[in-house]
Amino acid sequence: MSEATSIYAGAGREAGSRRSGSRWRSIGWHLLPLLLPTALILLWHWASVAGTLNRSVLPGPVDVVNVAISLLERGRLQHDILVSLRRVAVGFGLGATFGLALGVVVGLSTTARQVADLTMQMIRTVPHLALVPLMIFWFGLGEEPRVLLVAMGVVFSVYINTVSGIRSVDPRLIEMGRSYGLTELQLVWSVILPGALQQILTGIRYALGVAWLTLVVAETIASREGLGFLVQDARELLRLDVIVLVILIYALAGWLADFLTRRLEARLLIWHPSHGKGAGRK
Repeated sequence: MSEATSIYAGAGREAGSRRSGSRWRSIGWHLLPLLLPTALILLWHWASVAGTLNRSVLPGPVDVVNVAISLLERGRLQHDILVSLRRVAVGFGLGATFGLALGVVVGLSTTARQVADLTMQMIRTVPHLALVPLMIFWFGLGEEPRVLLVAMGVVFSVYINTVSGIRSVDPRLIEMGRSYGLTELQLVWSVILPGALQQILTGIRYALGVAWLTLVVAETIASREGLGFLVQDARELLRLDVIVLVILIYALAGWLADFLTRRLEARLLIWHPSHGKGAGRK
């Protein structure tokens, strides 16, 4: 009896050891992307403290943290971040909704493609930031030109990837759906859109980055609040620490947007072979 107990106890310890090792490997895998940014920040801090890096050229991390604390205590930083987030959210929502809706229609209908696609491709080649003077002339100096510029930066990425994703769905799957008696609406919802979802989400990921890039310019349009205004104000006052802080905030916001989109992609595409368990580690 004691021998059997010893065998079970040994097996339990071995299983526990395997679970513990697997857990630590999982933690290490998730921390791996932080390795390079952490090393760069430490190198930046060392160069600043050692005097290798002139603070009049690039302030050190401690200077940036100090100015962030100062702006937070005054309530200015969080206010400007929230203003910029609102502009990105509204502009992205408008652009992504229009691009997705039009992309679905053009992708599904040959007639719509003949009517609208050429026009969209022509408009896409026009740099949307070149429309800043026209936006000011049409809408004045309010929020409308900033939000619309962000929307214009977003719409084409979502539109092109949606059309391409729908047109790349395997025709055999569509024929199989028809053979099962699916209506056109059921076919679109159950076969075509799921088949195009990966490319649609890729377009959304790219569009989020474009939205933040566009916002940098859009917030220079006579703005009195937002991260873009904070940079403009810091440039006039020669506050490099504030400029570096806002650059880091932009980088963090872009990473966070991409992270959330990838999490959504992994959840929606759990059935897809390239998003299966452990697929990202291959």
